[in-house]
Amino acid sequence: MTIPHPTRPGRTRLAAALGATVLLATSTGVAAIAAPAETTPVNTKKAPAVSAPDFGPNVTIFDPSMPVSEIQAAVDAVNARQIDNEMGTEREALLFLPGTYGTDAEPLQFKVGYYTEVAGLGASPSDVTINGKIEVYNRCLEDNGTSNCIALNNFWRTLSNLTLEVNGAGQDGCRATANFWAVSQAVSLRRVDVTGGTLSLMDYCTAGPQYASGGYLADSKAGDIVNGSQQQWFTRNAEIGSWSNGVWNAVFSGTEGAPTDESFPTPPYTTLDRTLVSREKPYLFADASGAYSVHVPAAQTESRGISWGDGLTAGRTIPLSEFFVARPGDSVQAINNALARGKHLLLTPGVYDIGQTIAVKRADTVVLGLGHATLTAVNGATPMRVADVPGVVIAGVTIDGGTVNSPVLLQVGTKNGNNGARHSDPANPTTLSDVYFRIGGPHVGKADVSLEINSDNVLIDHTWVWRADHGNEGTFGWDVSTGRNGVIVNGDDVTATGLFVEHYQEYNVIWNGERGRTVFFQNELPYDPPNQAAWQHDGVLGWAGYKVADDVKTHTLWGGGSYVFTNVDPSIHATRGFEVPETPGVVLNHLLTVNLGAGTIDHVVNNTGAPVSNDNTGTPSYVERYPAAP
Repeated sequence: MTIPHPTRPGRTRLAAALGATVLLATSTGVAAIAAPAETTPVNTKKAPAVSAPDFGPNVTIFDPSMPVSEIQAAVDAVNARQIDNEMGTEREALLFLPGTYGTDAEPLQFKVGYYTEVAGLGASPSDVTINGKIEVYNRCLEDNGTSNCIALNNFWRTLSNLTLEVNGAGQDGCRATANFWAVSQAVSLRRVDVTGGTLSLMDYCTAGPQYASGGYLADSKAGDIVNGSQQQWFTRNAEIGSWSNGVWNAVFSGTEGAPTDESFPTPPYTTLDRTLVSREKPYLFADASGAYSVHVPAAQTESRGISWGDGLTAGRTIPLSEFFVARPGDSVQAINNALARGKHLLLTPGVYDIGQTIAVKRADTVVLGLGHATLTAVNGATPMRVADVPGVVIAGVTIDGGTVNSPVLLQVGTKNGNNGARHSDPANPTTLSDVYFRIGGPHVGKADVSLEINSDNVLIDHTWVWRADHGNEGTFGWDVSTGRNGVIVNGDDVTATGLFVEHYQEYNVIWNGERGRTVFFQNELPYDPPNQAAWQHDGVLGWAGYKVADDVKTHTLWGGGSYVFTNVDPSIHATRGFEVPETPGVVLNHLLTVNLGAGTIDHVVNNTGAPVSNDNTGTPSYVERYPAAP
């Protein structure tokens, strides 16, 4: 669907006190200036020993000495711009220096819109406390009224590294009952401690409960969680007090307090006691002197619970001075020169036009995006390549296809390795955290493959790989925005925790490497094949969402779903949702297919599992284990 772009309100001017330095957020930039006479007087506390960095016009840094009313006005202005800006180019990061924001009598309550990152700047989530609410509601798509209010399109937003003391003071009776986080794909909740109230993963106050699908929670604590209408949800390395409800499948890995899965699919839970391989996402923080650094957590195996419960998360701290801080408009050559000199890369919020490849060649390099920084391919370029080296971390970056077809959008390792020899380290895997891909939507996009993994020992920790099923007019459609495959894994010993891949025209995922492991897979097959003849191959109707290559001997998946909604031609069939070799070492656990209102999937996996069609819309077909346990 096409959502009309609302009229953009004027940008509120904000003076954020950082000692004697003031960051003024305007539509043109952030500059260190004196507070203008018409603003509230600036707090004159002792200046920090280190000047605050200039992260550009789309980053706002808050200080706890600021009046709550000023902070409230600033965050409300950002939300007003971003709440309906699904296909826009604006990007925002709202960063909170250590301290407490909001009071019992005057809580700080705000909503998070598209392409907005909200994060604390402490070394620990306990260093920043928000007394109030940070929420996402159902989005009403028609005339800003209460018709067609959904959460299924609530994409591209981030909340991390703070404590949220839920305070609904002043909200109406329904809103005051919980902190609402009604989201779907490309939304992460990391390093958050939710205290004092319920966390609801649905909004039951705006036109009643509405479906959401595909959220992600990691390295976080919460008391009571209401899952409600989330069709699928993934929780990793968390501590929760209680969990209620499940629609099609909720997956838990390494989570204390997770429900058991002994009677799957009633209720529909998949629970792994420990996470096989994990590495938490890097985060920016400011120390007591005002110096900024990035903390890069170490990888773990067989982990359980949060990483920060006993102090600073294990890992390494890199001073911001060791990063090239990039802004949209910086050339790829400048970025590559900095990387070649041994710098890490921090991408400030915005959209970057990438006409040649950003080359990450050095082991242990960190590429961290703020505010959903977006790389858009130009003239068929591959926006980023990572060499066959260990320990590279790519986090918080979105990569878009451009109008000219690219062979691949992100390539990790080369198909031939380094002269045929791959260099990797299972104790220090190259890691992708909150890395998202798009083909179409904001603009026409084309790429053969979105993500190609050729290196061994790679960790994919939360990705949404999306070929658009809706967007701005003229930006999506079978022959308009084209993408053959979403993810191809050629490396061995690759693990995915939170793999979301949707709408690609052939196999959405192809797994060629040995000993691959996926915990949580969500997939929608393409909506838009014009007819069955256009979507079939080798006597097979359609293409499976998840394909394990015929010669693979060992592969495991836990908690996977594939959906069908071929609304252009509802008569279309897909023979199966999952396709794997018949061998004892390839085992899939807790699978489902479901019809969303058009089309048919004949089998869940290979030739096993009942069909889903318009005769049983919304009712999954489940396979508990494939092959069946002996």
